[in-house]
Amino acid sequence: MVPLLPFIGPIILRSMVFQCQRDSYQKKYETTVTSCKPSKQEFVLEGKKKKVDCYEVIFADTILFPEGGGQPDDRGTVEDIPVLRIIRQGGEAVHDLESPLEVGIKVIQKVDWKRRHDHMQQHSAQHLISGDSFFHQYCFGILAFTNTVSYIEFNTPTFTSEEVLTLEDSINMKLRNAVPVTVMEYDASDPKLKESHTRGLPEDLVGPVRVVTIDGIDSNMCCGTHVHNLADIQAIKLLYTEKGKSNKILLYFVAGNRVLRYLGECVSRERALNVVLHTCPSDHGNKIEKLQKDLKSSLKSLKDAFKDLAVFEGQKFLSQNPRPKVYFHHRRDGDMDYLSGIINEINDESVLKILTAGEDKGPGTLVVHGPQDLVSQVGPKLCEILEGRGGGKTRFTGKVNRLGKRKDAEEYVLKVLDCEVEN
Repeated sequence: MVPLLPFIGPIILRSMVFQCQRDSYQKKYETTVTSCKPSKQEFVLEGKKKKVDCYEVIFADTILFPEGGGQPDDRGTVEDIPVLRIIRQGGEAVHDLESPLEVGIKVIQKVDWKRRHDHMQQHSAQHLISGDSFFHQYCFGILAFTNTVSYIEFNTPTFTSEEVLTLEDSINMKLRNAVPVTVMEYDASDPKLKESHTRGLPEDLVGPVRVVTIDGIDSNMCCGTHVHNLADIQAIKLLYTEKGKSNKILLYFVAGNRVLRYLGECVSRERALNVVLHTCPSDHGNKIEKLQKDLKSSLKSLKDAFKDLAVFEGQKFLSQNPRPKVYFHHRRDGDMDYLSGIINEINDESVLKILTAGEDKGPGTLVVHGPQDLVSQVGPKLCEILEGRGGGKTRFTGKVNRLGKRKDAEEYVLKVLDCEVEN
C-alpha cells in the first residue's frame, strides 16, 4: 500500500528542478551517476518492515520523482536495477537501488509510468478541486494519497450533499473543456509569485520556484508532477465526506484511471452480494437489515438457551449424592456468562469448581471458584499449565491458550485435594 502522505501547502525545491518536473510525461532518460554509497534502509515489504541492504545513488538529473508536495515517490529502474525509494535531501534526489552503479557512467532511467500517471491525475485533481471557485474559500490545502482513494481537508465544519454534487459537476465540466495546465519557474524575488497561492517560501530557498497554473482556475506553488491538460484526468468522482479535526471536513475522491478501477471493484462486490443475498442490488439494504434483525433474534434465543443449559448443568451437579469436592466442566461453545450461570446455580463456595470454555485444544477462558485458600493456590498454577494469565481470590478468571492440557490441569487439582485429605 502506498503510504498516506499529508500535503500541507506546496513543498519547494531547494536548489534545482529535476527532469521529472520539467517533463512529467517523459518515461525514459539518460543521465550520469555522480555518487554511490552502500546503505541499510527500512522498507515495507509484503506488509512488513524490513531492513534492506541497498545503495544510495545520486544522478546528475532524474526523471524519478522524490516524494514531496503530498505526492509519493516514483518507482522504476536504472539499467534494469529496481529503484526501492527516492527521497529528497536538500537539493538532491537520493535513489535507493538494489545494486551499486559505477560513479561517472551514463545510465538509462525508466519510470513506472502507470504509477506516475496515476499520481499526476490525483495530484492535478486535488489542485482543481481545491482551486474551484465554488469551494476555494474553504480549502485548507491538505492532500493525502493512498493506493485506493485520496482526500482533501477543507476548513469548514460541513458540506451538504447538494454542495458536493455541485462541485463534482463543476470540476468535471472543466475536464470536458480540456482546460490547459502550465508549469512556470520563477526567481524567488519575482513579484509575479504574489499572484500564486502559497504558505510562504522557506528562508533557505535556492533556485527557481515552480508555479502550477490551471488556466483561469488556480495558480499554486508546487513541486509535484502534473498533467498538461485537465482532459488527461478523464473523470473525477467525489465519494464521501468525513469529519476531520478542529471542525474541518475531509473530502474523499478518485480521479482518472482510479475511477474505472473503483467502479470495477464496486461492481465485483455488488455481484458477489447478489449471490450471497439472493437479491438484486437495489434490495441489498433491505435484505441486510432483515438479516441483522434475524441474527439479533437468534443470538437472544441462543443466550437464553445457554442460561437454561447452565441451570441444568448446575442442578445435575447438585443432584449427586454424595457431592464431589471438585467439579470439572468444559464446553467448547460456552462463554463467561455460561460459566457464571453454572457457578450461580450451584451457589456453594465450599465446592471447588474448575470451569473452562473455548476450543478443545486452543485458546479459551478459565474460571476457578470455591474456597479462597484453594482458589488462591490452584488458580495461578492452572493458568501456568494451560499457558495463560489471570487473577482473583474467591473467583479466579483467566485467558488461557492451551485447553488441550485440561487433563494435566485436572490431575494437578486432584493431587492438591489428596494432599489436603492426607493432612
